[in-house]
Amino acid sequence: MTSRRKVVVTGFEPFGEHTVNSSWVAVQELKRLGLGDDVDLHVCEVPVEYQAVQSLLPSLWEEHQPELVIHVGVSGLATTLTLEQCGHNKGYKRLDNCRFCPPSQCCMDEGPDCIRSTLDMDQVCRTVNGGNAGITVSVSKDAGRYLCDYTYYTSLYLGQGRSAFIHVPPLGKPYSSQELGRGLQAVIQEMLKQLKEDHSEEQKKDYCNH
Repeated sequence: MTSRRKVVVTGFEPFGEHTVNSSWVAVQELKRLGLGDDVDLHVCEVPVEYQAVQSLLPSLWEEHQPELVIHVGVSGLATTLTLEQCGHNKGYKRLDNCRFCPPSQCCMDEGPDCIRSTLDMDQVCRTVNGGNAGITVSVSKDAGRYLCDYTYYTSLYLGQGRSAFIHVPPLGKPYSSQELGRGLQAVIQEMLKQLKEDHSEEQKKDYCNH
């Protein structure tokens, strides 16, 4: 019997003008849809607070030992599902929901400036856009130096790159909660497929080297 794959997906609580945060609405819709019979999906709402992220993320990785953690956030500028390729360590000057910002303006004092996801976001983007998910996907290398970027960098650091970040537009601009949920499902299933193929390639290499 094959073991089930563990995936954690998070969305954010409301903040600023986003009194309903489409990221958490979309994640709840994804939870309803699921990721397939072989995937254990755990979802979590993340506070828009730097210090909460610093305590919550290590416990998520520790408790669930997931194959992949995906964070979903809202961007008022987004009109597509936007896949972020990397997270950044420095430049956090905006105050969070508690009116706090890190004194050092960075995530990890000893961390590298930028960490890339092990996933090839361009490949995920091409595949999903070539399918019939009914949404458009694009790729970005700047997650915005706020809680989204901060969360992503922290997760990439903890998971050694086995993390992804997806920005979604506000509800109705242009997608409904159902469309966002289906879009997340298509994107994450493609990411899991990519991880499986990468793992198979590694096993083949190990076999050939013996």
